[in-house]
Formats: sequence, structure tokens, C-alpha cells
Amino acid sequence: MPMFKKETADATREKGRHGPAKISKKASIPAGLWTKCLSCQHVVYNKALRENLSVCPKCGYHFIIGARERVGQFLDKDSFKEHDARLIPGDPLTFTGVKSYVDKLKEDQIKTRLNEACITGEGLLQGRKIALAVTDSHFIMGSMGSVVGEKITRLIEFAIEKELPLVIISGSGGGARMYEGALSLMQMAKTSIALQRFQRLKRPYISVLTNPTMGGVMASFAALGDIVLAEPKALIGFAGPRVIEQTIRQKLPNDFQTSEFLQDRGMVDLVVHRKDLPKVISTLLEYLG
Repeated sequence: MPMFKKETADATREKGRHGPAKISKKASIPAGLWTKCLSCQHVVYNKALRENLSVCPKCGYHFIIGARERVGQFLDKDSFKEHDARLIPGDPLTFTGVKSYVDKLKEDQIKTRLNEACITGEGLLQGRKIALAVTDSHFIMGSMGSVVGEKITRLIEFAIEKELPLVIISGSGGGARMYEGALSLMQMAKTSIALQRFQRLKRPYISVLTNPTMGGVMASFAALGDIVLAEPKALIGFAGPRVIEQTIRQKLPNDFQTSEFLQDRGMVDLVVHRKDLPKVISTLLEYLG
């Protein structure tokens, strides 16, 4: 009997020597496969999220997406022809700070694979030719510098020349770009004057506001659409909620500066789910002729 117990103990010790090494080998999950929803904290498989147009399948939260992804979702497949792709910003103020303007531009150009915070061009929307601009908040927060203003102005002039309907999808949390000073602020007037010329044609201009659309962009071309649409729960305004609260020393409503809040007050005509934008805008353009 003792002999049996000793053998068992020895076997247990031997197993203990080799067992943990095998148990400790955990199957690793590759990074970048899952995304946590910023609204409901639901974890979504990235492939499923992309197939759902980067909208949370549980709560409907609309993730911020890049300009090229937006164009691919919005226009008919392979119909987009980009304009002014080689326009790149300069550094008129030789701006320096924690990071120079030149370094910031290079960093975001590599990160986004864009030359600037805006893509412009022409394409087909459910078979109808339109002029389209999309701003990208991943590039210096989608702020409007000289090149962004120039590209949008050139697109408006192209739409005037070709008598095309105009759609601008805005996603800009940066407003006017501080790195370019007054030259950036000038773009607000420049784009607004170009739109005034466009509206004499009686051709439709539809503005789409996405999360976020703030500052000088919202105070210029983004707010001037004949029809203004917005994605659900997008942050839209001029100054941010915290700045306003600190200024007026009052607590703001929870839904302040959201698409739904502004629709209730007449600043947004319609809140539209991302998957419905192409159909809704195509229908509006048909009605507007």
C-alpha cells in the first residue's frame, strides 16, 4: 500500500513539473479584430461593423469614418472621379509650437493617406451625376485651411459650369485651421460667396452634417444647404458644449447640439441613418429637379 502511494505521489510531482508549461500556453487573439461601441460599450466584430457601414448593430451609434470610405459607401461603385487631388497646403505663417505645422501635415498625410482634409470630385448617385465634397475629421480634425476652402470653391464652380447638383458631406471638429491664421478664416467667406453664385442657377445644394461638424465649417458652407440633413446623434454647432457652459454658467440639456436637438429647432431638416443617405438624397434630387 505505501509503495502504491509513493508511486502516485511521484507521478503527481512529475505531472506538476510538466503540466503548468502546457496549461500556461493560452491561445492569443490577434489585435484589431474587435471594436467597442463608444455609446453602448457593445463589442462588435470589425468585419460585421464594416458590413453595417460602421454603425453599431446594437444601439445604432454612427462611428466616424474617413472620406474615402464615405465616398465608397455613398456613390455608385467605381463612379467617382477625384478633382484637385494634388493640391497640398503650404505653411504661410511658418507655424511652430509643440509640433510644427509641417510635421503635423506630414503625420496626418501618412495616417490618412490624404493630402488634405477634403476630397472633392464628381460621381454617380443611383445613376445621377453629382458634384461631391467630403471632409475628413481624421486629418487635423477636418479643419478648413486654404486648400480645403480652395477645393470646395473649385468644386462649386465646377457644379456651376456643368449645372450639376451639389452634395457636401461635412465632418469637421476643427473649424477654421489656426495654423494658417486669417487665411483660414477667409475660406468661410470664399466658400459662402461661391455658394451664393451657385444658388442663382436654381440647382440643388444638399448639405449633410456628420459627427462632428463644428466651428467655421458649420458657420459657413455646411449650414447653407437648400436642404440640410444630418446623421443620428451627430455633434453639431459652433463652440463646444463645455465652452458654452463655462461662458453662460448654466447646465445644458443632455442632447444639446445633437442632430435631433437641432431638427426640433429647425436648423436641420431631416435626420437620416447612414444606410439611407444615398436613397434619401437621390429622391430629394429627383423632386428638386
